[in-house]
Parts: sequence; C-alpha cells; structure tokens
Amino acid sequence: METGRQVMGKIVRETKDRFIRENLLSDQFIDFVSGNMLPFDTLLAYYRCAMMEIETKFKVLNEQFSLRYDRNPIETIKTRIKSMNSIMKKIRRKDIPLDIDSIEKNIWDIAGVRVVCSFSEDIYLLAQCLLEQDDITLIERKDYIKNPKPSGYRSLHLIVEVPIFLQNEKRAMKVEVQFRTIAMDFWASLEHKIRYKKNIPESDMELLAAELLDCADISAELDSRMENIRKRIEASKEVESIVK
Repeated sequence: METGRQVMGKIVRETKDRFIRENLLSDQFIDFVSGNMLPFDTLLAYYRCAMMEIETKFKVLNEQFSLRYDRNPIETIKTRIKSMNSIMKKIRRKDIPLDIDSIEKNIWDIAGVRVVCSFSEDIYLLAQCLLEQDDITLIERKDYIKNPKPSGYRSLHLIVEVPIFLQNEKRAMKVEVQFRTIAMDFWASLEHKIRYKKNIPESDMELLAAELLDCADISAELDSRMENIRKRIEASKEVESIVK
C-alpha cells in the first residue's frame, strides 16, 4: 500500500511529465525552437551588447566622480541575461505569441544591469546622470524606494532604450536597470533565497513575511542613518575648509 508521501511524489511526477509534453514538447514550441534558434541567439547577442553599453556608461560615471569629487558612488555593477527557461516562463505568464518580434516588444527585462550604491542619494544622482545622456530613452520608471513593495523590497527600476551600433544598422535595445544600496541588495538577495526555499510549512509563511518586512524596515533605517552620518562629515569638512 502506497504511503501519502509516495502518492504525492507520483502526482508531482505525473504533473511534471504532463507539463513537459503539453508545453515543452508541443508542436508550437518545437517549431519555435527549430525555426528561431539562430534569430533568438542573435537577439540575445544584441541584448548583451546593450547591457555592456549601459555597464560602460556607469563605469565612466564612477570614474568621473572619483576624479572630480574623490569618491566612488558605485560599489558594484552586476549584469545578467535572462535564460531561455525564464523567458519561456514569462511568455506563458504574459500570454504573448511565441515569436521573436513579440518577445522583443513585450519582454523588457531580458538584459539587466544592477547598480549597487553606497547611499540612497547616489541612486537618484546616478539615475539622473544616466537619463540626461542624449542616447538614452526612458521607457518606464518604478520607484520601490519611495514606495516599497508590501514585502519590504526596495529598489529603483528603470527600463531604458540604448542604441547599439552593428555592422550595417543601429538598433535601440531595452535594458532594465536596478539601483540599490548595499543594504537593499543584501536584504533582497537573502529574501529571494529564503522565499524560494522548498518545504516551508504554510503556517510559517506569514511569520516569515512579517519578519522579512521588519528586517527591510531596519535596513531602510540603517541607510538613512548612514546617509546622515555622511552629510555631517561633509558639513564638518566644509566648515573646516572655510576656517582655514
């Protein structure tokens, strides 16, 4: 006689097998893969180029701030291209046609750049510097710092278009840019790892969400206090230079 665990395991395997057969092995998906792999790989290469353009812009800005103001507002720059698996899941979730043009038109975060800053003020300063460049077009802005998500997540998200110059053409490609402080990035990274752990009892989820929200508030307070300390130090330096 099968135990409850064995029955559940069997159901999971059958569900997974059915999903693969109905979706990943469907005629539509097979036709898409066989007919679009080269165009799809080319599209991803374009996104990588756009991602590198944005990354370079921030590296140049960081160098300029270092030379002019003797400080580096950027701690780290992280980049990523969505995997085929993530793109396919988004196609299903958005219920969009399975073709290259539709992917490029409807999925805006295939290329991503995350800029981790020391202070919140640096986030808005760098975002402004980026958007003031004449080859950057703002498509969408979501400020989760001023308006955090219910979970406590904080970040500034921009969708921008940047041109890439190919052999015989110029293409405008979309890139998602996320700005976070060190504290925001630390919280978001751990929150993601915790939330996507398997086998967390449902009874613990509500307590976990409340604890994560509390940690997010503590993280935001830390950012605010560190920013105030920096301002006090800078103000003291200005007074000292005047006195001298």
